[in-house]
Amino acid sequence: MAEPTDLGDLPQATVMRRKRFRISIVWIIPILAAVVALGIAIQRIRNEGPTITIIFKGAAGIEAGKTSIKYKDVTIGQVDTVELSDDYTRVLVTAKIAKHAARLIVEDAKFWVVQPQVSLSGVSGLSTLLSGQYIGFQAGTSTKRARSFIALDVPPMITDQPGRLFLLSAATLGSVGIGAPVYYRSVNVGEVAAYRLADDGKSIKITVFINAPYDKYVTSETRFWNASGIQVSAGANGVDIRTESIVSVLVGGLAFDVPAFRPPGEPAAANAEFTLYQDKATAMTQPDPVERRFVLYFDQSLRGLSVGAPVTLFGLTVGRVAEVGLSYDSRDMVFRPRVVVTFLPERLAARLSSEDRTAAGIGLAGQTPEVRARTLRHLVEDRGLRAQLLTGSLLTGEMYVGFEYFPNAPKPKIDWSREPLELPVAPGGVTTIEAKLTSILTKIDNMPLDAMGADIRKLLVTLNQTLKDTDRLISNADAQWVPEGTKTLEELHRAIADADKSLLGKDSGTAQDLRDTLQELTNTARSVRVLVEYLERHPEMFIRGKKQESP
Repeated sequence: MAEPTDLGDLPQATVMRRKRFRISIVWIIPILAAVVALGIAIQRIRNEGPTITIIFKGAAGIEAGKTSIKYKDVTIGQVDTVELSDDYTRVLVTAKIAKHAARLIVEDAKFWVVQPQVSLSGVSGLSTLLSGQYIGFQAGTSTKRARSFIALDVPPMITDQPGRLFLLSAATLGSVGIGAPVYYRSVNVGEVAAYRLADDGKSIKITVFINAPYDKYVTSETRFWNASGIQVSAGANGVDIRTESIVSVLVGGLAFDVPAFRPPGEPAAANAEFTLYQDKATAMTQPDPVERRFVLYFDQSLRGLSVGAPVTLFGLTVGRVAEVGLSYDSRDMVFRPRVVVTFLPERLAARLSSEDRTAAGIGLAGQTPEVRARTLRHLVEDRGLRAQLLTGSLLTGEMYVGFEYFPNAPKPKIDWSREPLELPVAPGGVTTIEAKLTSILTKIDNMPLDAMGADIRKLLVTLNQTLKDTDRLISNADAQWVPEGTKTLEELHRAIADADKSLLGKDSGTAQDLRDTLQELTNTARSVRVLVEYLERHPEMFIRGKKQESP
């Protein structure tokens, strides 16, 4: 059994009053600083825009904390970090965007590095030489926000200025580049914005931007052509030199207009597609609704004749050369030069007067093949219509096909049911000249030049001897006849002096008789004058006689 415990020996609990906690004055400043910092942090978070990531292929010119992002030359952000991607193939650039530009950061926004660049339209980015490179920005049209973007390798087409984009399709790019000018009637109205290879790889797609208000001149009837450099064409029509401007000569360019034979058309919609022609002449060529093809077989060289060369009728263009080649005659086993030409009745009818156009249109471009065949047969068989190869330019040697009448030409044998119809030809141009020269040279070769040369030499010898004999005769005549002639002249001079002295001398009797004779003649003339004056006063004297004078 346990012993009883003395409760008086147990310790007694003492009640003590708890002391109040007091903050030291030393903590006031740190607490205030923490509150201010917290307020600043909250304010910064509220005012801070989104953080985005831009993926670049390289980080040339981009520095963390220095490179800015600009939109219309206004800074809207700054690069925060620059680091490599996980696979080390790309560069990840983290940037802070200002809160006032947060709404611009949408999924179709574009970023690229702005640096000095020399393009066909001028020099851009020169300010980066002093301030350093920066990241350019172009706003998108989407409403969906995004935080990751892939940077562009080249600056995009700036579409925030008034105007419209159009798409051109060309076989080749030529000398056209980004920034090349676009002209409308020699006025710079736009530029080439971009180009790419078509999906099928058979053409080039060129995007052009036309500034407002000139974009309204691009209509459904507009035709574009390449106006780059100096266009020199030397053909059967001569040498043609064209250029749009000095700038297009140096850097290339495009041009557009509406052909005169087409209506103005309606304004084209944005991104409408057009064909890009190789030159203005091709773009402005009027298509011919009716086209007839004929084949010609020549017996001369086709050197200088090319596809597209003109076909003329009496010097007026009525078609063009469509094909130049050879044909093989299996029966005679020979090759023959073959030319296919197109005949355009509408062009011929346009050359006629209004009175003749209707009749000619029926005969040349009528709907019935029988009428056309009958008219052509009359021209070929009765009028002697023939095709010739003629020289268009002696400088370039270009040839063309010309049709003219040859009334004395023999009647040809033609299969009028054949298509394309074969038309007869006549030698012309260089061939005719060569034939005439050959004929002249043949006649010269047939001349007995050796015998003629011997006869001429004999004649020259005889003529030389004759000249020598003539010279001796003249020398002898001078020696014998000149002294005698001088003596005879002196004697004649003395005889004339003696006659003058004897006949006309002061004391000569002959001279006195001559003076008396002259005096008598003078008196006689005076009497005759008195008689004439009297007859004029008294014409009746011939009838009545002279009146008796009263005493």
